[in-house]
Amino acid sequence: MIRQTNAVAFRQNLGEMLNQVQCRRDSVVINKDGKPVAAVVDARLFERIRRMQARFESLCEPLESGFAAIDEVEGMAEIDKAIKQDRAQQKKKSKSR
Repeated sequence: MIRQTNAVAFRQNLGEMLNQVQCRRDSVVINKDGKPVAAVVDARLFERIRRMQARFESLCEPLESGFAAIDEVEGMAEIDKAIKQDRAQQKKKSKSR
């Protein structure tokens, strides 16, 4: 479960909220002036997010270097074209099932 709270309530109920995160694996989103600014999540989930982020960054590096010499507008057009082609293939696969 994801719980929303403001910074003052979070500070006042820190122990209880940490127990919810630790024992029930809930997440707490902390809002300031009505906008989310931070989240408290289970340590295992946080580690998983960090591994996923590292994997994503390692996958992006070759793409970034491959597109480094291409103009941004041209690169975005290539990406849009690839997305359209992939979606068309996915749609074709789903119809054949």
